[in-house]
Amino acid sequence: PEFCLAISYNPGYQSAVKDLKPSTRQRFISIDFSYPAADVEAKIVNQEAGLDIAICERLVKLAEMTRNLVGNGLDEGASTRLLVHTAKLINRGFDHKMACRCGIADVLTDDPETVTLLHEMIETLF
Repeated sequence: PEFCLAISYNPGYQSAVKDLKPSTRQRFISIDFSYPAADVEAKIVNQEAGLDIAICERLVKLAEMTRNLVGNGLDEGASTRLLVHTAKLINRGFDHKMACRCGIADVLTDDPETVTLLHEMIETLF
């Protein structure tokens, strides 16, 4: 075809008011994206940030731990994007723990109990 229209839609993201009507949804195909496998995600972070692969693997482990908290304190777990930004902070000389606190934990929530839990996870991994 000479014309192609692509639409990106995140169902349930931010507001239930923004949900598509069923009749509209039925006009499109759907592709579900989940996070890459841990080894693949670590390689992505490594390539994007130029950080040692072993540290990237620990960042991915932290992300997996945050993703397990979705619905139990977090609305959303750490994205690959957050991992890349955090890896770049580390690569620029930030202390590993401080980078994880600033780049991941404190970005995901303002809830004091959940922040404390995330900081404890960081202490365990780094």
